[in-house]
Amino acid sequence: MAIVAAPPRAAEVERGKVLRRMALFDFFFHNLTRSAAILVLLILGGVIFSLIYGSLPAIRAFGLGFLTTESWNPVTEKFGAVAPIYGTLVTSTIAMIIAVPLGLGIAIFLTELCPHALRRPIGVAIELLAGIPSIIYGIWGLFVLAPFLQQHVQPALISLTGDIPVLSSLFAGPPYGIGMLTAGFILAIMVLPFITSISRDVFDTVPPVLKEAASGVGCTTWEVMRYVVIPYTRVGVIGGVMLGLGRALGETMAVTFVIGNAHRVSSSLLAPGTTISATIANEFTEAVGDVYTSALIELGLILFVITFFVLAAARFMLMRIEQKSGA
Repeated sequence: MAIVAAPPRAAEVERGKVLRRMALFDFFFHNLTRSAAILVLLILGGVIFSLIYGSLPAIRAFGLGFLTTESWNPVTEKFGAVAPIYGTLVTSTIAMIIAVPLGLGIAIFLTELCPHALRRPIGVAIELLAGIPSIIYGIWGLFVLAPFLQQHVQPALISLTGDIPVLSSLFAGPPYGIGMLTAGFILAIMVLPFITSISRDVFDTVPPVLKEAASGVGCTTWEVMRYVVIPYTRVGVIGGVMLGLGRALGETMAVTFVIGNAHRVSSSLLAPGTTISATIANEFTEAVGDVYTSALIELGLILFVITFFVLAAARFMLMRIEQKSGA
């Protein structure tokens, strides 16, 4: 006697339709996100290829001498990247020396010491600094900060460090007002919101029980921050600092206004200088000839490499910290 299979129930049929529809949506979502990731890699590869291809005439003309030559003469088409590289590294270092302790101090104040009525106004004011266009910082630096430094700060630095062997060379020369020190100050103000906001956010993620336990055993506020909060959030803090450093390395307009745009290397922080981004912004529209244009593109390639290695070193540092924390 043959056995006839019972027809599927309506609920099972509906369930099968729902599962197929979910599988279809998941398939499209998976491929969409994968395409977006591949697109990012293609864009990055295209940028790298464009920079290398555009730099080939300068690479053929100057070779490795481009990295060791200070001369920058568009008339004779003799170009070297030492001065822009030096200015980029010096101004970014000055900015980090100023912005990192100041940003961490503001973040600690907002999370631990600031009255509740002032936390939001101060926090909003700090975040508004990130929204100001860089050209506004440059105009303010040229017409307000530079004259102030020229009249009050730089003469005092020159007189105070005149007899100190190392500092006398760092703060030597006439007080121009503009220069690498002024550019470093401007960059410090510009990266301060990033460091402060990220540090404040990661400080807020510390479980209150950890801070209460440290305070319960007699730790001061400084000791709680030093031995509990900062070790707990060090990965996020370092990430914020690296984000600010990346902004400082690539900043263009604000630095162009106040650095002086002089293609020379000077041991004095008060002397005019230039950066990679400022050189490209100033001269790209005036570049005549393939070698001149290619030299500017090679500067962009060098800036890309510097930024890449800085971010790679930061990522490696974070990995080591995470591994030690896991151990």
